[in-house]
Amino acid sequence: MMAKQRMPSVYQRNAFAPGLLAAVVLFLAPALMSGDWFLLVLFVIAILAVIVGWFAVQARQWWWLPAFAAIAVLWNPLFPFPFSGPLWSFAQPAAAVIFLVAGAMIKVRRS
Repeated sequence: MMAKQRMPSVYQRNAFAPGLLAAVVLFLAPALMSGDWFLLVLFVIAILAVIVGWFAVQARQWWWLPAFAAIAVLWNPLFPFPFSGPLWSFAQPAAAVIFLVAGAMIKVRRS
């Protein structure tokens, strides 16, 4: 019997890995908020927001830019906002969902 050959995908999802990594960090963030580790969370999320935003620009999916610009500013570690409380705790998984959806939807055609 002859094995069926798979056709390679015509798209590549460059934002998938950084989006997934950011989502993992953001889902862990509420547990790290009270400690010194939260500064690392701010750095990681701000950097990954810029990376995923850049992949959105490369894919010509401009509508993602406002979301990732806002995430990069709100999770900015250099001039952090003094956010706390339940709203800030809810913002962590909400941003994680944005990263996951963007990572799955941002794609470019392979050349």
